Amino acid sequence: MSDAQTGTTIRSGIAYANHDGVELQGDLYLPKDAKGVPALVAVHGGGWVQGARDAFKYWGPYLAARGIAVFSISYRLAVKTKTFPEAVQDVLAGVQFLRGKAGGFGIDPARIGLLGASAGAHLAALAAVSGKKFLGGYPDDAFASTDASVKALVGVYGIYDVNAMWLNYQIQGGRENNIQKFMGGPPMANRQAYFDASPISYATFDKNTLAVLLVTGTEDDLVDRKVQTEPFTLALKQANFFVRPCIVHGAPHYWMNDPIEEPHSYCAFVAPRLLRFLAEKL
Repeated sequence: MSDAQTGTTIRSGIAYANHDGVELQGDLYLPKDAKGVPALVAVHGGGWVQGARDAFKYWGPYLAARGIAVFSISYRLAVKTKTFPEAVQDVLAGVQFLRGKAGGFGIDPARIGLLGASAGAHLAALAAVSGKKFLGGYPDDAFASTDASVKALVGVYGIYDVNAMWLNYQIQGGRENNIQKFMGGPPMANRQAYFDASPISYATFDKNTLAVLLVTGTEDDLVDRKVQTEPFTLALKQANFFVRPCIVHGAPHYWMNDPIEEPHSYCAFVAPRLLRFLAEKL
């Protein structure tokens, strides 16, 4: 399917892997006449228990019209059972698939990044910084041996310390603790697992070829930037990563799915800064 206004191509429902009997699919937004273009694997939010890949139905065409392909993927949700580390393995498989198929899509396999919002930013960040820790779980994947590293990471109001987020859910009360669902238990059951599931744990010198843009709002009442984004930014800086903050004044949680062209919207503020970062680092 083509977008008549932008000339971009949209290929929906591409099966990129089958993990434990679950077919994983993605939607690919391609620039017109794509040839050697950079690409982002996009990971939706939803607290690890809900959400859908059409969360990027505005960003996909927007970025594709500006020369950047977007592969928005589905991953397994923690509805009936835990999905750590399975969800991050799904994301890594999405990167491997896109790189393995890059030639056929007109994508440059050396210029692939990850974009995620909220729980999707957690999974994108974990996939981007954890090296080979979560690889190898699905050796039958068509591209299981393909490099899963990325050049750039864009995290939007993300969770980078799952132990801190577990505590935040407990303090807020009145809502289910989605971290506990995702992890399969509280930190007291397995603190090592919570360490392994936190992107901040991998902010080390050996990973610092990755370029990072971290977007967060000043009025986020669900994911506190002072507990999540700011400590992650500091840890990355200490390890000599290139990390650029994008502070969106007045922004709460849950707005990355909004139309980009709405005047004075949070997405409209982020868009030129995101494009500048990608032009420099992807």
